[in-house]
This record gives sequence, structure tokens and C-alpha cells, in this order.
Amino acid sequence: MIDPAVGLARLGAAGGRGDETTRLRNVAHQFEGIFVAQLFREMRATIPADEADPGREMYTGLMDDALAGQAAERSTRGLGEALYRQLATRFKGTDHDNPSR
Repeated sequence: MIDPAVGLARLGAAGGRGDETTRLRNVAHQFEGIFVAQLFREMRATIPADEADPGREMYTGLMDDALAGQAAERSTRGLGEALYRQLATRFKGTDHDNPSR
């Protein structure tokens, strides 16, 4: 399962190659994936555990993380895209060469 603190620490190094707006969009969608995975984890916590199958918790956690990541990548109107739009307007308005701004 994704630890939110570890996932957020990886976001800064994420994005790979490409221009800054592409990297910003990728990071915003990765953040959405972490958020959705946490939602899945909390929803599963409301269901009584099946003690007869101890491996099931690990399997469902991995499956939830994978599904959350795919949902965030494909989302065009979700939290990741909204976060990208908000940050992109602020990002474009800054002058990286002038730190006093």
C-alpha cells in the first residue's frame, strides 16, 4: 500500500522528461492517485476484516493502489486536473529568474 508521506516525497522527483507543464500535470495526477488510494483504504476499513484469509488485505491494498493510479491518470475532470489548472495559472505568473517576485 502507498504510504501518503512517502508518496508525497516522491512527487517532487516525478514527471520524468518533458516540459514543466507536462511534469506539473503528471505530479497533480499522481497526487490525485494518492488521495484516491487513501479514500479506498478508509472505505475498506469500514468493512469487517476476513480473518480466514490473511493475504486478502495485502492483495486488496495493492489492487486499490493500482486502480487509484489508473483512475487518476484517466481522469479529465478530477482533483488532479483541477489542481493542475490552479497551479498552472500561478506557475505561469512567476518569474523563475527573478526570485524577488
